[in-house]
Amino acid sequence: MSYALILYYSRQGATAALAQQIAIGVESGGLEARLRTVPTVSATAEATAPAVPAQGPPYATLDDLRNCQALALGSPTRFGQMSSALQRYWEGTSELWLTGALTDKPAAVFTSGSSLHGGQESTLLSMMVPLLHHGMLITGLPYSEPGLSTTTTGGSPYGASHVAGPLNDQPVSADETALCRALGQRLVRIARQLQIKAC
Repeated sequence: MSYALILYYSRQGATAALAQQIAIGVESGGLEARLRTVPTVSATAEATAPAVPAQGPPYATLDDLRNCQALALGSPTRFGQMSSALQRYWEGTSELWLTGALTDKPAAVFTSGSSLHGGQESTLLSMMVPLLHHGMLITGLPYSEPGLSTTTTGGSPYGASHVAGPLNDQPVSADETALCRALGQRLVRIARQLQIKAC
């Protein structure tokens, strides 16, 4: 079955909320949305994550990534970069890189942060780097999306974003919601166009 993988890490729930909105966009575009997460990285070397998360989506496997038709990758902003948990996951994808398993698949990125100028765009760019190394095709949000020109919260041409506030208590705004859904729909549209051209 064809699906778009929505792979993200979320500590406080803001990035997970964006993932849910992107999933709605993906499914409204006619593709299954498969939500997956990654384990937290522990500062204690002996710590291990449970095989199955206590709540939320399952942990992503390499097969989830290998077999997806499109990818949306999300992380909270960590000093202008993706989280260490997500970075660690990508560091374990060498076997996919060696076989070119992700080459020519469309990918998009999304993030959340506590302030409007807290590094969301550099975080989005940091997530693009491993995707480019894997030969994926990066898709952002074009300015033909009305919310991109009117938002006073999150959203950028690099990908969807959310301003969660210093207490991480701000709900996803109407513009942020619309942009997340548009990003999911765009991923599906591009994946379908690439599939037709490959036939």
